Amino acid sequence: MIQRIQTIYLLLAAAVSGGLIFVVSLWIDGEGNEVVAMDESSYFGAFVVSALLSLVAIFIYNNRKLQTVINRLNILLNLILLGVFVYRSLTMSGETAVSEKGIGMLIPIISIVFLVLANRAIRRDEQLVKSADRFR
Repeated sequence: MIQRIQTIYLLLAAAVSGGLIFVVSLWIDGEGNEVVAMDESSYFGAFVVSALLSLVAIFIYNNRKLQTVINRLNILLNLILLGVFVYRSLTMSGETAVSEKGIGMLIPIISIVFLVLANRAIRRDEQLVKSADRFR
């Protein structure tokens, strides 16, 4: 069951959460320095946990209900991370701390989209298994 479409979605979510944090900047501070997730340990930890949850969900394909719960937990983590980013970007005044917002603030949104698509595919697999059990 690893060759299912939800595995691709979960791999993409793990790649976005775990890979893009090294490449894309979250914001540019007042001195012109790019701030990436590795510079902020709490953001880095949240992104790593999100990537690990996606990878764990891939390998528990036998238990689709637990896989869905882990994906929902991961979606909740990404929503909290997105909320923190929005709060931080809206509460900091002009040039004092955050000069420009980086595209890295969109990483949780992209991850959430892939996780929702994975949950939909898992739900379709569950419905397919239930319909096959009715024929027996």
